[in-house]
Amino acid sequence: MDVSSLGGPHPQRGVGVVAPFDFALDRELWRWVPDEVSLHVTRTPFVPVEVSLDLARLVSEHETLGEAVRALGAAEPEAIAYACTSGSFVGGTAGERAMCEAMVRAGEVPSLTTSGALLEALADLSATRIALVTPYTASVTGALEGYLAEAGVHVTGTADLGLTRHIWKVPYHDVVTMARMACKGPADALFISCTNLPTYDIIPQLEAELQIPVLSANQVTMWAALRRLGTRAVGPYQALLDPGARPGAAGLDTPALQEPPALPDGPPAEGGSWT
Repeated sequence: MDVSSLGGPHPQRGVGVVAPFDFALDRELWRWVPDEVSLHVTRTPFVPVEVSLDLARLVSEHETLGEAVRALGAAEPEAIAYACTSGSFVGGTAGERAMCEAMVRAGEVPSLTTSGALLEALADLSATRIALVTPYTASVTGALEGYLAEAGVHVTGTADLGLTRHIWKVPYHDVVTMARMACKGPADALFISCTNLPTYDIIPQLEAELQIPVLSANQVTMWAALRRLGTRAVGPYQALLDPGARPGAAGLDTPALQEPPALPDGPPAEGGSWT
């Protein structure tokens, strides 16, 4: 078949993504993106520091952001997303706003961060009490709680793994266990932090089990970025993406696509904690 008469591919819209140097979940980001949108992903320069508040500050410096955004400009994205939770909450709510302003100055397109997208998603769900799951150390998790408190969001329970490296290797089993442990009391939603923590496939089953919306770092980032384009993120049985799947709607009572495995209660591996 001669395809030359077809006139070439359909016009493609774009979202630029700035991620930390150790980001390993490009494929997961793409799963939320509709076919007509491309992701243009770049990374911050490598620094020999493990996951910590120090690393969060290094990968979110305005000069570093500006260079990454200018590099993405060649692909002419319609929005820029900074895909790192800790890097965007380490400076508090004022720091997050300043990061967005720095990216807008560098790229002259709408810009957002993962932590800002989280607050946007919580507002969309009218959620002010959340359970929190992180792969971080206690100090990094505490900084996220502080960021949320600044924004008027109360954390009802937390679970963390205490990891400083190789977060993308955490299995779904451990994330589900943390989610169950974090949901101790009444909460409007659950947030699973860190863009390097895999979450896409477990969101529907956790929502079916816990009966609250479940948000993750990559999910809220893509949801907010695609909103800037006037389009929607894709993902089955996810309350943030589908109002019909929210509490009180018939969709939330739909059984999960796959029943979760029988998982043990008890302490996590690698020195993490359920608090």
